[in-house]
Amino acid sequence: MSHDRIAVVDFGGQYAHLIATKLRRLRVLAEILQPEAARSAYQGFRGIVLSGSPSLASRGQDAELDPDLLQLDVPVLGLCFGHQAIARHYGGRVEHEQREYGPAKLRSAAASPLFAGLPAEHTVWMSHGDTVTALPEGFVEIGASVDPDGRVHHNAAIADERRRRYGLQFHPEVDDTEHGLAMLERFAVGICGCTPSWTMDRYLDEQIAALRARVGTEPVLLLVSGGVDSTVCAKLLAEAIGPERLHLLHVDNGLMRQDESRRVLAELGELGIDRHLHFVDATDRFLSALAGVVEPESKRRIIGDTFVQVFEEQAARLGLQGMLLGQGTIYPDTIETGGTRRADVIKTHHNRVPAVERMIAAGRVVEPLRELYKLEVRELGARLGLGEGLLWRHPFPGPGLGVRVLCSDGRAPVSHQPADLTLALDAATRPFGLHGLVLPLRSVGVKADVRSYELPVMLWGESSHAQLLHVAAQIYARVPGINRCTLDLTGTGARRAEPVAATITRERLDLARRADAVVMAALERHGLLRHVWQCPTVLLPLRLDGRGCEVVVLRPVLSERAMTARPAELPLAFTEQIRAPLLGLPGVCGLLLDLSTKPPGTIEWE
Repeated sequence: MSHDRIAVVDFGGQYAHLIATKLRRLRVLAEILQPEAARSAYQGFRGIVLSGSPSLASRGQDAELDPDLLQLDVPVLGLCFGHQAIARHYGGRVEHEQREYGPAKLRSAAASPLFAGLPAEHTVWMSHGDTVTALPEGFVEIGASVDPDGRVHHNAAIADERRRRYGLQFHPEVDDTEHGLAMLERFAVGICGCTPSWTMDRYLDEQIAALRARVGTEPVLLLVSGGVDSTVCAKLLAEAIGPERLHLLHVDNGLMRQDESRRVLAELGELGIDRHLHFVDATDRFLSALAGVVEPESKRRIIGDTFVQVFEEQAARLGLQGMLLGQGTIYPDTIETGGTRRADVIKTHHNRVPAVERMIAAGRVVEPLRELYKLEVRELGARLGLGEGLLWRHPFPGPGLGVRVLCSDGRAPVSHQPADLTLALDAATRPFGLHGLVLPLRSVGVKADVRSYELPVMLWGESSHAQLLHVAAQIYARVPGINRCTLDLTGTGARRAEPVAATITRERLDLARRADAVVMAALERHGLLRHVWQCPTVLLPLRLDGRGCEVVVLRPVLSERAMTARPAELPLAFTEQIRAPLLGLPGVCGLLLDLSTKPPGTIEWE
């Protein structure tokens, strides 16, 4: 059966693949093409979507947009960078100003089939530094955005209905854009005329057939952490090639949650796929490799390389040299590691370190979930018969506590708290009765599809959750060098914060495990495990007002695919219940709640 198709042109944005995924959820087949694809590659497509990009159209970095593409007689929708590139191509002006990160309100300015039946004002998700400041001839503004400070940003949505050209500054493909899926449906089905005929059930059948063809008669050795991705991958491989040819290797890297390995081994046995289940405790190996390391990308690469070394050694020990390596890699792992040619490296995932990339190039890696997001993995797992307890377990990063225990050489970042930064922070917080302190360490974030490695802010004072998020959004827009905001859950604040020299040690990992266990148990008691999508517990090596050596951060988020995230509001009873146990842990001098959206703060701090 043939399907109507939409082409998604990937300019390297974080969400290019997500656009295609969302279209497929509308049962419209979407295929990703690169900008250098020949014009003939677009034959048969009913419409084109231009993705975002880490490039800046305002600086002429849109040269890769083939002008012939916009001569095709099919509808074209540009998103973020694609929106700006369309405006420039037809003679509009794009300038580097009016940054927006996170939520904004879209206010309709003119009727358009793209917004047919949608409310006149609703929430959209922004991540940009460039802005369309003058429209080309033939285009009209169909929507303006209003930021949390009440400022209006014009040309957030533009259209030339005669030529069927549309541009959206925001990202309709992310889950946090309130009516984003409806907008994509109005473009693909309404404007492009596609007939919805693609199904997810068909995807499962095609994956099983593809795996059988790819693997042939070879066995597969799958690294299985016990998280939902690797567990679903194990079940899918067992269905495709049979449990007798599937070897499972669980590695305790010393960076796992409390009692994690024992539970993982038991659950794999219950699934009936443990015919060849192997276990190795490589704690000493990993901790030795991480000794003295501070920089987050170095930590991630070391952890990934050590996994590969352990895999190779175990394969040799079992007489399985040359066996295919199986991984439960999902799409966010790939794109955040700069997995497409134009994408920026946000953070290197352990399953995308150079050693693994070399194995992929040699054809030795099998990754059946690499095109999916967490939500789709859970749907696939349900079709494969996995229970809710496994499917809805909170995500845990492959590098584990290695990226939740932050490290420091004891020196404050060079840019820490210059006078102008402090004044800008005061201007953003004091009108709301809040106080702020810049913390002297960096964390990883993402701004306009580019990695940021910037400073967090600690806030304190009486305020509602909504007002705190409003202030945080102002800080991201007005204060340079900040990508994360936190709330002091003690309510006392601090006059100064100093970095403490600290690396990965058994003692710090044990402290992080104890803190994580307190938080996870409280989430379960309060019935929040399904409401909160993920809640990393993070250790910061900081001294507050001369006290202690560790600050604990809670990072509860709401998300579906991890490409965007909103901070979850926790009940007062929850925070009151965990405050004393966490502050009572050895060396802990502070307790913070992360208020950051993604963007600009990634879900994990490193």
